[in-house]
Amino acid sequence: MLDTIAAISTPRGKGGVALIRISGPEAAAVGDRVFRPKNKKALSGHAEREAVFGEIISGAAVIDTGLAVLFRAPRSFTGEDTVEVSCHGGVLVTAAVLGAALSAGARQAEAGEFTRRAYAAGKLTLSEAESLGMLLDARTDAQLRLARGGMSGSVSKAVGELCERISAVLGDIYARIDFPDEDLGELSAAEIVECVKGIRADAEKLRSTYSTGRAIAEGIPTVICGRTNAGKSTLYNRLTGEASAIVTADEGTTRDVLTETVSFGGVTLRPCGGVTPRLSATAGIREGRDEAERVGIGRAKDKIRESELVLFVIDGSRAPDGDEYALADELAARDGGRVAAILSKSDLTGGSAGADRNATALWERFPDRVSLSAESGEGMDALASLVGRMFIDGSLSPETDAVVQNARQYAALGEAIGAIIDAEETLSIGYSPDIAGISLEEALSALRSVDGRGVCAEVVDNIFSKFCVGK
Repeated sequence: MLDTIAAISTPRGKGGVALIRISGPEAAAVGDRVFRPKNKKALSGHAEREAVFGEIISGAAVIDTGLAVLFRAPRSFTGEDTVEVSCHGGVLVTAAVLGAALSAGARQAEAGEFTRRAYAAGKLTLSEAESLGMLLDARTDAQLRLARGGMSGSVSKAVGELCERISAVLGDIYARIDFPDEDLGELSAAEIVECVKGIRADAEKLRSTYSTGRAIAEGIPTVICGRTNAGKSTLYNRLTGEASAIVTADEGTTRDVLTETVSFGGVTLRPCGGVTPRLSATAGIREGRDEAERVGIGRAKDKIRESELVLFVIDGSRAPDGDEYALADELAARDGGRVAAILSKSDLTGGSAGADRNATALWERFPDRVSLSAESGEGMDALASLVGRMFIDGSLSPETDAVVQNARQYAALGEAIGAIIDAEETLSIGYSPDIAGISLEEALSALRSVDGRGVCAEVVDNIFSKFCVGK
């Protein structure tokens, strides 16, 4: 039997209310020891889910007054008896309430332990738990929508349907093997092949949603680059919504790589080499005038090579120089990664029609392009749409459709698809269906791992270790 755990479930700091959660077989008993209802009736004697007012105590000493709610198993988040105690939100008083719970028989919960117990009790699947983790860490509205969709079970349902279809085919195959004289199989060999092809197609369709899920959840390594004084810092400030970068008329003002959190066009833009969803704005690309500028330019070139999206800013008010042509050649020859060419300073030129002829010609070398003024904001909506089209499948709704959110789910689907292809090839060659059944069982196992069935403890530990202690 699991022991009883306790933790503070609200952020540390001063606030109106703090919540201490207690869960486990002795949760009600611990609650009775630390909470004294004003009506003199023990907390465990009250109806479940009833908010009870009283004193929070440690031995005979009163720590605070507050509310307590008892949730009986299995009708709680963890599936266990749970008590939630709400007190005033001071750092010291909250710690004192937790200390009282620990002294009364609970132990300090580990990171993510409440959610792990919910997973173990079958209250949510592993993919739903991952979505809950994303919800807690969300920095953008798009991440919130994606997390809510995953928590609703969209991925679990899609994977479950694939598992049911594979199980049906396996049942037909094994019925033929076990009872060869009874003619129990409902599908012909050709129909089995078509069923397997259909399963593969739908599994590949589900896996393809990862490009959208990754763009939202994990972010796209992104760089803003261009020649000095092309308007990169102004664009960077427009994207971040604040004056993060210094903007002056002097060339070379930005000498290093800037990073900031950005959600743009539904896509999370993050810095190259980082794990936080951020955007990198680089120093202008030219021959450095001093050592500091040369170091900044070197870092900028490194970030460009590492990026998956480059926002290439071309100054529409003046002719390109040799450095800008060289950078354009390098970007055009990139092996992988996307480039969005931005013809800047449309407020000065009136747009591409009034821009410098050579700058426009350089800009038109790139199929993904937009003209804008970062100073006025005109054209930013067009840039947002362009970035969104590059990485987001517009036919998907993150809140209602199944969208693969992380590399673990993507890898499991890839493993399943590989096994399904093996089965398909085995059947097409004309081998016995029972040989294909071995591959289909492997595919079934891989699909089930998306929701945690058959996943090793190390993987599960890694997922829940990323949660906060109170969740």
